[in-house]
Amino acid sequence: MIYDEMLTDLGEFIEEELGNSVLSFSVAGSELCVNVKRDDIVKVALFLRDNGECLFSVLVDICGVDYPDREERFEIVYNFLSLKHNNRVRIKVTTDENTPVPSLCSIYSSAGWFEREVWDMFGVLFDNHPDLRRILTDYGFEGHPLRKDFPLTGFEEIRYDNDLKRIVYEPVKLEQDFRNFDYLSPWEGVGKVLLPGDEKAEK
Repeated sequence: MIYDEMLTDLGEFIEEELGNSVLSFSVAGSELCVNVKRDDIVKVALFLRDNGECLFSVLVDICGVDYPDREERFEIVYNFLSLKHNNRVRIKVTTDENTPVPSLCSIYSSAGWFEREVWDMFGVLFDNHPDLRRILTDYGFEGHPLRKDFPLTGFEEIRYDNDLKRIVYEPVKLEQDFRNFDYLSPWEGVGKVLLPGDEKAEK
C-alpha cells in the first residue's frame, strides 16, 4: 500500500535523523511504531514535535503494557498525531519497576495527566513530573491495578457502613464457592449442552 510505503519512509527518516536513539521501527496495520531508548524520549519527542517532516504537535495518549517475564517488564507507549501531515506515530520505551522514565510534561501539557494514570495503574515513575500522584484510584490505595500480578479481587473492599455513617475499608473476603477454580475455559469445562436449534443441525 502507498500509505505503508510513506510510513516506512518516515520511519527511515526518523531513524536516520535520531541515530542511536532509535532501536528499531516497524510498520504493521498501516501504523508506524518506533522503539527508542528510554533516556532519549525527551530528545525524540522534541524532534517529532519540531521537525518540519514530522510536526507531531499532539500527544494523543500515553499508556502502559506489563510483560512480567521480561527484565524491563513495562512498555510505555506514546501515541502522537500530526495535524499538518495527517499522520500518526507510536513510540515505545521500556523500563522496570524502579527506573524512572523522563517526563514529557515540559513538551506536551497533556502528558501530565497521562503520566499520572500510568503511574497509578502500573507504578512506573516519571522523572521531573511536577505532580506525580494517583489520579484514578484513592489516595490510600495499595498496589497498581493493571499489573499482571495484581490480584483480580484487589486487597481491600470498600462499603458504606450505615451505623458509622461513613465509608469503611475492609480486607477482601471471598466466599468458598469463588475459591474453587478448575482453570478450564467455559468451552472446555462444559459438557454437551443442547441449545435451541441444535436438533435441526443433527438431522
